[in-house]
Amino acid sequence: MIPRWLRRLWSTSTGRFGLVVVTLIALTAIVSLVWTPFDPQDSDVRDRWASPGWPHMLGTDDTGRDILSLIMAGARTTLFVSIGAGIVATVVGIALAALGALTVRWLRETVAILVDILIAFPVLIIAMMISSVWGGSLWVVIWAVGIGFGVNIARVTRPELRRVQQSDFILAARASGLTPAQSLTRHLLPNVAPVFIVQLSWSMAVAVLAEAGLSYLGFGASVVEPSWGILLADLQRYIGVHPLSVVWPGLAITITVLALNLLGDGLREATDPTLRHRSGPRPPAQTHTPEVVA
Repeated sequence: MIPRWLRRLWSTSTGRFGLVVVTLIALTAIVSLVWTPFDPQDSDVRDRWASPGWPHMLGTDDTGRDILSLIMAGARTTLFVSIGAGIVATVVGIALAALGALTVRWLRETVAILVDILIAFPVLIIAMMISSVWGGSLWVVIWAVGIGFGVNIARVTRPELRRVQQSDFILAARASGLTPAQSLTRHLLPNVAPVFIVQLSWSMAVAVLAEAGLSYLGFGASVVEPSWGILLADLQRYIGVHPLSVVWPGLAITITVLALNLLGDGLREATDPTLRHRSGPRPPAQTHTPEVVA
């Protein structure tokens, strides 16, 4: 049986587009583990700059590598970074939001100050600084983006948690003996889920951009790992001679980021009861027959 939230997600155009595209990217990454048209790292100078067609559907690069195979293999890196950053952002965001909303006053104020300090530092700058010390790695991108946007999620979610915590049904639940942990998991988090989902989808989308940008600059994936950012950096040098080759990795990055953002919007509409109520069918207008006063 299809879950109700999934049916609501599919009923919106944004959610349907985001779900289909993200699913196709995930399937592409899984398929690339066992099959690609050519070996992504197999170079053949006899096929340098082959035009799109058979057997190279998107053409080849300056070393004769198949661009379609490189993009399929790069989807693995994109999926790995976006999911990893999303998990880190979820853990950091929920932990900081809970500490900043459900604890004693001095700890709430300390967490609020810490969040304000951390959010002032750009995520990409932090990732570049860490990469310059520890070397370029996908794990650096995952932790930098995950912690950076986990702080952002905490900043947005904390006021919502405080608002829901002061609701009458939460006070009644606590009076009935519900522990703070049970209150958090049963009532507070489900009520702030729409806000959290939007921020999480945004962090995953930015993780894709961060990985591509850092790999483009040489701070992300290593040269032996397939990456859309590295491919874009390699092909950008020849944009004046072979401009079409640059389109494919750039298009893959753009569509992926757009799909993640639209999927987040669709999930918010599918899980937020207030938005569902507003978007639902309006009740029929009530007709009023004026009374005739004799």
